[in-house]
Amino acid sequence: MATWQLDPHVTHMNHGSFGACPVEVLDVQQRFRTDMEHNPMSFMLHTYQPALEESRTAVADFVHADRDGLVFVPNATAGVNAVLRSLEAVLLAGGEILMTDHGYNACRNAADVAVRRFGGSITVAAVPFPVEDPAQIVDSVMACVNERTALVMLDHVTSSTGIVVPVDELVARLEPQIPVLVDGAHAPGMIEVDIGSLGASFYAANCHKWMCAPKGAAFLHVAERHRPIMHASTISHGYNNGWPNSGTRFHAQFDWIGTDDPSARLSVAASLQTMEQHRSDGWPGIRRSNHELVLQGREIIADALGVALPAPASMIGAIASVAVPGAVGEFAGIFDPLMYALHDTWGIEVPVFAWPDSERRLLRVSAQQYNNVADFERLAAALVAELGTG
Repeated sequence: MATWQLDPHVTHMNHGSFGACPVEVLDVQQRFRTDMEHNPMSFMLHTYQPALEESRTAVADFVHADRDGLVFVPNATAGVNAVLRSLEAVLLAGGEILMTDHGYNACRNAADVAVRRFGGSITVAAVPFPVEDPAQIVDSVMACVNERTALVMLDHVTSSTGIVVPVDELVARLEPQIPVLVDGAHAPGMIEVDIGSLGASFYAANCHKWMCAPKGAAFLHVAERHRPIMHASTISHGYNNGWPNSGTRFHAQFDWIGTDDPSARLSVAASLQTMEQHRSDGWPGIRRSNHELVLQGREIIADALGVALPAPASMIGAIASVAVPGAVGEFAGIFDPLMYALHDTWGIEVPVFAWPDSERRLLRVSAQQYNNVADFERLAAALVAELGTG
Protein backbone atom coordinates (compact mmCIF):
# COMPACT_ATOMS: atom_id res chain seq x y z
CA MET A 1 0.00 0.00 0.00
CA ALA A 2 1.31 3.44 -0.93
CA THR A 3 2.05 5.73 1.99
CA TRP A 4 2.29 9.51 1.89
CA GLN A 5 4.34 12.07 3.79
CA LEU A 6 1.72 14.80 3.44
CA ASP A 7 1.32 17.11 6.44
CA PRO A 8 -1.44 15.50 8.56
CA HIS A 9 -2.48 18.90 9.89
CA VAL A 10 -3.43 20.09 6.38
CA THR A 11 -6.42 19.04 4.28
CA HIS A 12 -4.90 18.38 0.86
CA MET A 13 -7.47 18.79 -1.91
CA ASN A 14 -5.29 19.88 -4.82
CA HIS A 15 -3.59 16.76 -6.10
CA GLY A 16 -4.38 18.02 -9.59
CA SER A 17 -1.85 20.84 -9.55
CA PHE A 18 1.35 19.23 -8.31
CA GLY A 19 0.51 15.65 -7.38
CA ALA A 20 1.92 13.82 -4.38
CA CYS A 21 4.48 11.04 -4.45
CA PRO A 22 4.35 7.96 -2.20
CA VAL A 23 7.18 7.47 0.25
CA GLU A 24 8.06 4.13 -1.36
CA VAL A 25 8.73 5.88 -4.69
CA LEU A 26 10.72 8.67 -3.07
CA ASP A 27 12.92 5.97 -1.53
CA VAL A 28 13.59 4.56 -5.00
CA GLN A 29 14.40 8.03 -6.27
CA GLN A 30 16.83 8.58 -3.41
CA ARG A 31 18.62 5.33 -4.20
CA PHE A 32 19.12 6.52 -7.77
CA ARG A 33 20.54 9.79 -6.45
CA THR A 34 22.85 7.99 -4.04
CA ASP A 35 24.12 5.69 -6.80
CA MET A 36 24.66 8.68 -9.07
CA GLU A 37 26.74 10.56 -6.51
CA HIS A 38 28.68 7.43 -5.54
CA ASN A 39 30.11 7.21 -9.07
CA PRO A 40 28.71 9.86 -11.45
CA MET A 41 30.68 8.64 -14.47
CA SER A 42 29.58 5.05 -14.14
CA PHE A 43 25.99 6.03 -13.40
CA MET A 44 25.59 8.28 -16.43
CA LEU A 45 27.34 5.96 -18.88
CA HIS A 46 26.20 2.55 -17.64
CA THR A 47 23.23 2.79 -15.25
CA TYR A 48 21.23 5.67 -16.69
CA GLN A 49 20.14 4.33 -20.08
CA PRO A 50 18.99 0.85 -18.96
CA ALA A 51 17.01 2.42 -16.11
CA LEU A 52 15.52 4.95 -18.52
CA GLU A 53 14.47 2.18 -20.90
CA GLU A 54 12.76 0.36 -18.02
CA SER A 55 10.74 3.48 -17.23
CA ARG A 56 10.01 4.09 -20.92
CA THR A 57 8.66 0.57 -21.32
CA ALA A 58 6.55 0.84 -18.16
CA VAL A 59 4.99 4.13 -19.25
CA ALA A 60 4.39 2.94 -22.81
CA ASP A 61 2.64 -0.16 -21.52
CA PHE A 62 0.56 1.90 -19.07
CA VAL A 63 -0.80 4.23 -21.76
CA HIS A 64 -0.82 1.58 -24.55
CA ALA A 65 1.68 3.50 -26.66
CA ASP A 66 4.47 2.59 -29.05
CA ARG A 67 7.60 2.80 -26.90
CA ASP A 68 9.63 3.84 -29.97
CA GLY A 69 7.60 7.05 -30.06
CA LEU A 70 7.80 7.86 -26.34
CA VAL A 71 10.36 10.19 -24.77
CA PHE A 72 10.67 11.80 -21.36
CA VAL A 73 10.37 15.53 -20.73
CA PRO A 74 10.39 17.52 -17.45
CA ASN A 75 6.66 18.28 -17.61
CA ALA A 76 3.78 18.31 -20.08
CA THR A 77 4.34 21.97 -20.90
CA ALA A 78 7.90 21.13 -21.98
CA GLY A 79 6.47 18.46 -24.27
CA VAL A 80 4.03 20.93 -25.82
CA ASN A 81 6.86 23.40 -26.36
CA ALA A 82 9.00 20.74 -28.03
CA VAL A 83 6.21 19.96 -30.49
CA LEU A 84 5.54 23.60 -31.31
CA ARG A 85 9.23 24.43 -31.78
CA SER A 86 9.68 21.40 -34.03
CA LEU A 87 6.65 22.28 -36.17
CA GLU A 88 7.64 25.90 -36.72
CA ALA A 89 9.76 24.93 -39.70
CA VAL A 90 6.88 23.15 -41.48
CA LEU A 91 3.87 25.30 -40.55
CA LEU A 92 3.08 27.80 -43.30
CA ALA A 93 2.63 31.52 -42.81
CA GLY A 94 -1.04 32.24 -42.40
CA GLY A 95 -1.72 28.91 -40.76
CA GLU A 96 -3.87 28.72 -37.65
CA ILE A 97 -3.41 26.87 -34.38
CA LEU A 98 -6.84 25.99 -33.01
CA MET A 99 -7.33 25.79 -29.24
CA THR A 100 -10.30 26.03 -26.88
CA ASP A 101 -10.99 28.67 -24.27
CA HIS A 102 -10.56 25.95 -21.62
CA GLY A 103 -6.93 25.50 -22.64
CA TYR A 104 -4.02 25.69 -20.21
CA ASN A 105 -2.52 29.16 -19.95
CA ALA A 106 1.10 27.98 -20.28
CA CYS A 107 0.29 26.14 -23.51
CA ARG A 108 -1.56 29.17 -24.86
CA ASN A 109 1.58 31.22 -24.20
CA ALA A 110 3.72 28.68 -26.05
CA ALA A 111 1.33 28.79 -29.00
CA ASP A 112 1.41 32.61 -28.99
CA VAL A 113 5.18 32.57 -29.34
CA ALA A 114 5.07 29.88 -32.03
CA VAL A 115 2.61 31.71 -34.29
CA ARG A 116 4.70 34.86 -34.08
CA ARG A 117 7.69 32.87 -35.30
CA PHE A 118 6.06 31.23 -38.32
CA GLY A 119 3.65 34.05 -39.15
CA GLY A 120 0.46 32.30 -38.13
CA SER A 121 -2.43 33.00 -35.79
CA ILE A 122 -4.47 31.38 -33.03
CA THR A 123 -8.16 30.59 -33.22
CA VAL A 124 -9.99 29.94 -29.96
CA ALA A 125 -13.09 27.76 -29.90
CA ALA A 126 -15.59 28.79 -27.22
CA VAL A 127 -16.62 25.68 -25.29
CA PRO A 128 -19.77 25.98 -23.15
CA PHE A 129 -19.43 25.85 -19.37
CA PRO A 130 -21.60 24.67 -17.76
CA VAL A 131 -21.64 21.86 -20.30
CA GLU A 132 -24.33 19.21 -20.73
CA ASP A 133 -22.99 16.85 -23.36
CA PRO A 134 -19.63 15.98 -25.00
CA ALA A 135 -21.20 16.77 -28.39
CA GLN A 136 -21.17 20.45 -27.42
CA ILE A 137 -17.39 20.37 -27.25
CA VAL A 138 -17.05 18.49 -30.53
CA ASP A 139 -19.37 20.93 -32.28
CA SER A 140 -17.57 23.98 -30.84
CA VAL A 141 -14.17 22.77 -32.03
CA MET A 142 -15.23 21.53 -35.45
CA ALA A 143 -17.09 24.78 -36.17
CA CYS A 144 -13.72 26.58 -36.03
CA VAL A 145 -11.85 24.25 -38.38
CA ASN A 146 -11.12 25.72 -41.80
CA GLU A 147 -8.66 25.44 -44.68
CA ARG A 148 -6.03 27.38 -42.71
CA THR A 149 -6.13 25.14 -39.62
CA ALA A 150 -2.61 23.76 -39.30
CA LEU A 151 -2.68 22.23 -35.82
CA VAL A 152 -5.37 21.54 -33.21
CA MET A 153 -4.38 21.62 -29.53
CA LEU A 154 -6.78 19.84 -27.17
CA ASP A 155 -6.76 19.21 -23.45
CA HIS A 156 -7.64 15.64 -22.57
CA VAL A 157 -8.83 16.85 -19.16
CA THR A 158 -9.20 20.61 -18.81
CA SER A 159 -7.18 22.08 -15.97
CA SER A 160 -9.50 24.89 -14.87
CA THR A 161 -12.88 23.28 -15.37
CA GLY A 162 -12.03 19.59 -14.86
CA ILE A 163 -13.86 18.39 -17.98
CA VAL A 164 -12.91 15.17 -19.77
CA VAL A 165 -12.80 16.22 -23.42
CA PRO A 166 -13.97 13.74 -26.10
CA VAL A 167 -10.57 13.74 -27.76
CA ASP A 168 -11.16 10.34 -29.36
CA GLU A 169 -14.01 11.65 -31.51
CA LEU A 170 -12.20 14.87 -32.35
CA VAL A 171 -8.98 13.09 -33.31
CA ALA A 172 -10.94 10.68 -35.50
CA ARG A 173 -12.49 13.61 -37.34
CA LEU A 174 -9.27 15.60 -37.73
CA GLU A 175 -6.37 13.19 -38.21
CA PRO A 176 -4.39 12.68 -40.34
CA GLN A 177 -5.34 15.68 -42.46
CA ILE A 178 -4.92 18.03 -39.49
CA PRO A 179 -2.44 17.00 -36.79
CA VAL A 180 -3.67 17.04 -33.21
CA LEU A 181 -1.56 17.81 -30.15
CA VAL A 182 -3.22 16.49 -26.99
CA ASP A 183 -2.24 18.08 -23.70
CA GLY A 184 -2.88 15.08 -21.47
CA ALA A 185 -1.33 16.64 -18.38
CA HIS A 186 -4.03 15.29 -16.05
CA ALA A 187 -5.15 12.18 -17.89
CA PRO A 188 -2.84 9.17 -17.30
CA GLY A 189 -3.67 7.67 -13.93
CA MET A 190 -6.92 9.64 -13.66
CA ILE A 191 -8.72 8.07 -16.62
CA GLU A 192 -7.93 5.17 -18.93
CA VAL A 193 -5.56 6.38 -21.68
CA ASP A 194 -4.93 4.42 -24.87
CA ILE A 195 -2.61 6.45 -27.07
CA GLY A 196 -2.31 3.70 -29.64
CA SER A 197 -6.03 3.61 -30.30
CA LEU A 198 -6.38 7.40 -30.06
CA GLY A 199 -4.16 8.06 -33.06
CA ALA A 200 -3.18 11.65 -32.23
CA SER A 201 -0.01 13.01 -33.79
CA PHE A 202 1.29 14.21 -30.42
CA TYR A 203 0.42 13.43 -26.81
CA ALA A 204 2.13 15.13 -23.84
CA ALA A 205 1.38 14.19 -20.25
CA ASN A 206 2.70 14.44 -16.71
CA CYS A 207 3.82 11.51 -14.60
CA HIS A 208 3.97 13.57 -11.40
CA LYS A 209 0.21 14.16 -11.20
CA TRP A 210 -2.08 11.13 -11.28
CA MET A 211 0.67 8.59 -11.91
CA CYS A 212 2.18 9.79 -8.60
CA ALA A 213 5.79 9.90 -9.78
CA PRO A 214 8.32 12.44 -8.45
CA LYS A 215 8.21 16.00 -9.76
CA GLY A 216 10.16 16.44 -12.98
CA ALA A 217 8.80 13.37 -14.79
CA ALA A 218 6.57 13.62 -17.85
CA PHE A 219 6.41 12.14 -21.33
CA LEU A 220 5.76 13.03 -24.94
CA HIS A 221 4.53 10.55 -27.53
CA VAL A 222 4.99 11.35 -31.22
CA ALA A 223 3.42 9.47 -34.13
CA GLU A 224 5.96 7.79 -36.40
CA ARG A 225 5.37 10.10 -39.36
CA HIS A 226 6.41 13.16 -37.33
CA ARG A 227 9.50 11.76 -35.59
CA PRO A 228 12.05 12.76 -38.28
CA ILE A 229 11.40 16.48 -37.67
CA MET A 230 11.11 16.34 -33.89
CA HIS A 231 13.72 17.72 -31.53
CA ALA A 232 13.84 18.63 -27.87
CA SER A 233 13.48 22.27 -26.91
CA THR A 234 16.99 22.03 -25.47
CA ILE A 235 19.35 21.11 -28.30
CA SER A 236 22.14 18.88 -27.03
CA HIS A 237 24.31 15.92 -28.03
CA GLY A 238 21.46 13.83 -29.40
CA TYR A 239 20.84 16.28 -32.23
CA ASN A 240 23.78 14.87 -34.21
CA ASN A 241 23.77 11.42 -32.62
CA GLY A 242 26.36 12.58 -30.09
CA TRP A 243 24.62 10.63 -27.33
CA PRO A 244 25.53 7.05 -28.24
CA ASN A 245 23.44 5.10 -25.72
CA SER A 246 19.96 5.68 -27.15
CA GLY A 247 18.49 3.28 -29.66
CA THR A 248 17.35 5.94 -32.13
CA ARG A 249 18.13 9.55 -32.96
CA PHE A 250 14.59 10.50 -31.94
CA HIS A 251 15.14 9.07 -28.47
CA ALA A 252 18.61 10.58 -28.26
CA GLN A 253 17.15 14.03 -28.86
CA PHE A 254 15.37 13.80 -25.51
CA ASP A 255 17.31 11.18 -23.53
CA TRP A 256 20.24 13.52 -22.99
CA ILE A 257 19.60 17.28 -22.86
CA GLY A 258 22.65 17.98 -20.71
CA THR A 259 23.55 17.00 -17.18
CA ASP A 260 20.59 17.08 -14.81
CA ASP A 261 19.08 14.97 -12.05
CA PRO A 262 17.35 12.14 -13.95
CA SER A 263 16.08 10.36 -10.83
CA ALA A 264 12.44 11.47 -11.29
CA ARG A 265 12.03 9.92 -14.74
CA LEU A 266 13.97 6.84 -13.69
CA SER A 267 11.51 6.29 -10.82
CA VAL A 268 8.32 6.25 -12.91
CA ALA A 269 8.30 2.47 -13.24
CA ALA A 270 8.42 2.24 -9.43
CA SER A 271 5.52 4.71 -9.08
CA LEU A 272 3.33 2.71 -11.45
CA GLN A 273 4.11 -0.51 -9.61
CA THR A 274 3.62 1.02 -6.16
CA MET A 275 0.22 2.46 -7.03
CA GLU A 276 -0.82 -0.76 -8.78
CA GLN A 277 -0.20 -2.59 -5.50
CA HIS A 278 -1.96 0.07 -3.44
CA ARG A 279 -5.33 -1.58 -3.95
CA SER A 280 -6.35 -5.15 -4.56
CA ASP A 281 -8.11 -3.97 -7.74
CA GLY A 282 -5.05 -2.04 -8.91
CA TRP A 283 -5.17 0.97 -11.21
CA PRO A 284 -8.78 0.38 -12.33
CA GLY A 285 -9.78 0.54 -8.66
CA ILE A 286 -7.79 3.73 -8.11
CA ARG A 287 -9.43 5.44 -11.06
CA ARG A 288 -12.89 4.27 -10.06
CA SER A 289 -12.63 5.17 -6.36
CA ASN A 290 -11.16 8.61 -7.08
CA HIS A 291 -13.94 9.27 -9.58
CA GLU A 292 -16.66 8.21 -7.17
CA LEU A 293 -15.20 10.29 -4.34
CA VAL A 294 -14.89 13.50 -6.35
CA LEU A 295 -18.47 13.13 -7.57
CA GLN A 296 -19.68 12.75 -3.99
CA GLY A 297 -17.45 15.58 -2.86
CA ARG A 298 -18.56 18.07 -5.48
CA GLU A 299 -22.19 17.41 -4.56
CA ILE A 300 -21.41 18.18 -0.91
CA ILE A 301 -19.78 21.46 -1.89
CA ALA A 302 -22.40 22.46 -4.45
CA ASP A 303 -25.17 21.82 -1.95
CA ALA A 304 -23.36 23.89 0.68
CA LEU A 305 -22.87 26.78 -1.75
CA GLY A 306 -26.32 26.52 -3.31
CA VAL A 307 -24.95 26.19 -6.84
CA ALA A 308 -25.71 23.80 -9.70
CA LEU A 309 -23.29 21.15 -10.90
CA PRO A 310 -21.72 22.41 -14.15
CA ALA A 311 -21.13 19.08 -15.90
CA PRO A 312 -22.54 15.55 -15.96
CA ALA A 313 -20.76 12.84 -13.98
CA SER A 314 -19.71 11.11 -17.21
CA MET A 315 -17.52 14.10 -18.12
CA ILE A 316 -15.65 14.15 -14.79
CA GLY A 317 -12.50 12.23 -13.90
CA ALA A 318 -10.95 12.90 -10.47
CA ILE A 319 -11.06 16.71 -10.48
CA ALA A 320 -14.17 18.86 -10.53
CA SER A 321 -14.92 22.57 -10.49
CA VAL A 322 -17.89 24.41 -9.05
CA ALA A 323 -18.77 28.08 -9.26
CA VAL A 324 -18.16 30.18 -6.16
CA PRO A 325 -21.06 32.58 -5.55
CA GLY A 326 -20.76 36.15 -4.39
CA ALA A 327 -18.98 39.24 -5.59
CA VAL A 328 -15.42 38.88 -6.81
CA GLY A 329 -13.21 41.33 -4.95
CA GLU A 330 -10.12 43.20 -6.06
CA PHE A 331 -7.08 40.94 -6.17
CA ALA A 332 -3.85 40.61 -8.08
CA GLY A 333 -3.26 37.65 -10.36
CA ILE A 334 -5.67 34.79 -10.95
CA PHE A 335 -6.04 33.42 -7.43
CA ASP A 336 -8.92 34.60 -5.27
CA PRO A 337 -8.47 35.80 -1.64
CA LEU A 338 -10.79 32.98 -0.61
CA MET A 339 -8.06 30.50 -1.51
CA TYR A 340 -5.65 32.21 0.88
CA ALA A 341 -8.28 32.37 3.62
CA LEU A 342 -8.86 28.63 3.33
CA HIS A 343 -5.10 28.10 3.57
CA ASP A 344 -4.42 30.55 6.40
CA THR A 345 -7.48 29.99 8.60
CA TRP A 346 -8.55 26.44 7.86
CA GLY A 347 -5.42 24.64 6.70
CA ILE A 348 -7.13 23.59 3.48
CA GLU A 349 -5.19 23.52 0.21
CA VAL A 350 -7.58 23.99 -2.70
CA PRO A 351 -7.40 26.36 -5.69
CA VAL A 352 -9.93 29.18 -6.12
CA PHE A 353 -9.30 31.28 -9.20
CA ALA A 354 -10.75 33.72 -11.69
CA TRP A 355 -12.28 31.95 -14.70
CA PRO A 356 -13.05 32.70 -17.44
CA ASP A 357 -12.60 36.34 -16.48
CA SER A 358 -12.17 38.49 -13.39
CA GLU A 359 -15.94 38.62 -12.81
CA ARG A 360 -16.33 34.89 -12.16
CA ARG A 361 -14.46 32.41 -10.02
CA LEU A 362 -14.23 28.64 -9.69
CA LEU A 363 -13.18 26.28 -6.94
CA ARG A 364 -11.55 23.05 -8.10
CA VAL A 365 -11.31 19.95 -5.95
CA SER A 366 -9.30 16.76 -6.44
CA ALA A 367 -9.81 13.25 -5.09
CA GLN A 368 -6.83 10.98 -4.53
CA GLN A 369 -6.32 7.87 -2.42
CA TYR A 370 -5.37 9.91 0.66
CA ASN A 371 -8.68 11.84 0.57
CA ASN A 372 -12.02 10.90 2.11
CA VAL A 373 -15.55 12.28 2.42
CA ALA A 374 -14.65 14.09 5.65
CA ASP A 375 -12.21 16.28 3.68
CA PHE A 376 -15.02 17.54 1.46
CA GLU A 377 -17.34 18.05 4.42
CA ARG A 378 -14.67 20.11 6.16
CA LEU A 379 -14.14 22.20 3.02
CA ALA A 380 -17.89 22.75 2.68
CA ALA A 381 -18.12 23.96 6.30
CA ALA A 382 -15.19 26.32 5.76
CA LEU A 383 -16.75 27.75 2.62
CA VAL A 384 -20.05 28.38 4.39
CA ALA A 385 -18.21 30.15 7.21
CA GLU A 386 -16.13 32.28 4.87
CA LEU A 387 -18.89 33.16 2.42
CA GLY A 388 -21.85 33.33 4.79
CA THR A 389 -23.88 30.92 2.66
CA GLY A 390 -25.89 27.88 3.65
